[in-house]
Amino acid sequence: MAASGIQARFACHFGSFSLNVDLNLPGSGLTALFGHSGCGKTTLLRCMAGLQAADGAMRVNGDEWQSESRGKSSSRPVHQRPLAYVFQETGLFPHLSVQRNLMYGYKRIPKSERQISFDQATKWLGLGHLLERMPAKLSGGERQRVAIARALLTSPKLLLMDEPLSALDQNSKQEILPYLEALRDNLAIPMLYVSHSTAEVARLADHIVMMDNGQVVAQGPLQQIMARTDQPFGFEEDAGVILDATLSERDERWHLCRADFSGGHLWLRADEGLKIGQNIRLQVLARDISLARSQHTDQSIQNLLPATVDEVASNVGPGTSMVRLLAGQTPFLSRLTTRAVHTLAIKPGQKVWMQVKSVALVN
Repeated sequence: MAASGIQARFACHFGSFSLNVDLNLPGSGLTALFGHSGCGKTTLLRCMAGLQAADGAMRVNGDEWQSESRGKSSSRPVHQRPLAYVFQETGLFPHLSVQRNLMYGYKRIPKSERQISFDQATKWLGLGHLLERMPAKLSGGERQRVAIARALLTSPKLLLMDEPLSALDQNSKQEILPYLEALRDNLAIPMLYVSHSTAEVARLADHIVMMDNGQVVAQGPLQQIMARTDQPFGFEEDAGVILDATLSERDERWHLCRADFSGGHLWLRADEGLKIGQNIRLQVLARDISLARSQHTDQSIQNLLPATVDEVASNVGPGTSMVRLLAGQTPFLSRLTTRAVHTLAIKPGQKVWMQVKSVALVN
């Protein structure tokens, strides 16, 4: 196994369910484990934590946690694995203040081994004004932020999060997402995040592992996997691409702003919180892109991009085709009727114009 990143290979059986995975993940950033309920995401996370016995091997940035040789598996016990696990339920001590909850794990780590300071954790999770409160006086989102900060203060080498937002209402989810983005951007350790929410994955993930029935059906960088024409297990409705872009201009008259990416630019509705030069993440869904053989400016769609057809997948659904396009080297997907593909004679290598109806800002 290679020394850098996370290498994990597991095989286990639970009655009629089997988990059989072989992963090679980045050693930093946020990797999403994505799939329908019951596909094996949480089982995989428990195997990585050592909470679930499984044959296999695992290494985290050069540190061997489990090995397999001559048909026998040797596994480091849970308490000897430098990881933190954040569950759906926060498990805060109700009789301790926020500060004392945070200090519970922090003070047990020798000073020489502390990689994350108390001030860093409270800043990243926005907890400075909550330190004296008791858990009963916190909102659901605040409690989960405390739970994540408490986990970080154990200075783990791997952070595992099992659907940490699933028990929260929509407002609480929107409240906590920016803090998770801050962790993604600031932590030097890898994060594995279990979710079945495409919105969470689109906003947070750098890398994605798609699972179905205990198997990995796709894994790789988020932008690459999202731009596939063969979207696994019902992901088609949310098929689209994720773009990293930079805000370059504001049009105050029309309340729009321009986002530049490597293959061109897109206009989107202005948000008061957006600033020129800010890096943002955009989602462009396949259903919001139509194609034309020539440029048409006398229409309501204002985002027009020249592109080259890269791939055509016919009949991905009843009477539906998926077209993969490249604007420069940036991939896009367009979902069209198979009749439209035939009528326009869409084929690989063809020059077309993408008409982008809607652009969603996901951070």
